[in-house]
Amino acid sequence: MDDLLPAIEVETAAMPRFSVIWLHGLGADGSDFEAVVPELGLARSPGVRFVFPHAPHMPVTCNGGYVMPAWYDIISLDSDSRTVDAAGIVASRRAIRRLIERENQRGVPCPRIFLAGFSQGGAVAYTTALTHAETLAGVIGLSTYIPAPQLIEGEATAANRALAVFAAHGSEDDVVSPELGIRARDFLTRRGHEVEWHEYRMPHSVCLEEVQAVGRWLRDRMEAA
Repeated sequence: MDDLLPAIEVETAAMPRFSVIWLHGLGADGSDFEAVVPELGLARSPGVRFVFPHAPHMPVTCNGGYVMPAWYDIISLDSDSRTVDAAGIVASRRAIRRLIERENQRGVPCPRIFLAGFSQGGAVAYTTALTHAETLAGVIGLSTYIPAPQLIEGEATAANRALAVFAAHGSEDDVVSPELGIRARDFLTRRGHEVEWHEYRMPHSVCLEEVQAVGRWLRDRMEAA
């Protein structure tokens, strides 16, 4: 697995039983969410390995072709729509699947692996989780959207048909509008997913209340696993 994405890793205890692969947003890197780990309020047992991969650098069309960390190219955007490079999403999905395989090799099976992501990272987390061949533990989408519904509609797997979802959005988000987040929530609900939805009075960011809610959701899911 020499082609694995570079990543920051944080383990809450030795011999972790669960893993969370957490994807950052456009222009950031894996360190962006490293600091949330202690704020989640997780117990030391069972141990959790957090994997924060760094996206590759690529030109982003909507930013004038500027090269930056990105999970896929965004061709154009306004507050409530996107035109994206679906092939780039597929490439990032392949890279995240390799990280899932690495967790399997380290003793964490898919039913104990969560995918999480913020903004563009959440879009890849949704797409990867819902089309993964083996059942995952759940997916967390923060201030994000479904970038290419056709990928999920055409490639959704029976293994993750009932995948649990935590989704949250800022009511004052002017980068990824709340409407895009609500559309994603409704898309997932129509497909039969149990979606825990939260909305916070904030812009395109995260807040402590949200992080604590993610922590409670993770604890509940881990106890049920």
